[in-house]
Amino acid sequence: MLRFLNQCSRGRGAWLLLGFTAFALEMVALYFQHVMLLKPCVMCIYERCALFGVMGAGIVGAIAPKTPLRYAALLIWLYSAYEGVRLAYDHTMLQLRPAFAVTCDFAAHFPNWLPLDKWLPAIFVASGDCAEKQWAFLSLGMPQWLLIIFVVFLLIALLVLVAQAMKPKRRDLFNR
Repeated sequence: MLRFLNQCSRGRGAWLLLGFTAFALEMVALYFQHVMLLKPCVMCIYERCALFGVMGAGIVGAIAPKTPLRYAALLIWLYSAYEGVRLAYDHTMLQLRPAFAVTCDFAAHFPNWLPLDKWLPAIFVASGDCAEKQWAFLSLGMPQWLLIIFVVFLLIALLVLVAQAMKPKRRDLFNR
């Protein structure tokens, strides 16, 4: 399996699949926000940023998968998935065990050099409450589903990282 993951990481298809999966999840989030009229909270906005990081990793990896650039993509993927797990876990705990005095911020805080909330307010402006459960599917709320998704992203990224130590099998006509 590790050889297979190594081989996949050297091709564009797997990286494009990673980027497309994250893009599809972003589109679902925007559907929830703009069609179902659910209000994203600050934690939701930060979780979106982590998803954009995973999507960015897919794009970087697809640019030149056979070069060392794939290692940069893998590091972006690992970091974004880890941050997504951390954020989704905190968000889940905030909803499952709401403390009386603990709330989330009113607005997302982005660095001055990257004011996403000003550049793309339809995507990055928070308007909801982090402790409010607005949506559930199979008795799991949105942060719980995101926790599962980010854990899967992180586990696959770790497997791909370990697989980089494996040498890919060379298959040609006379060598079976």
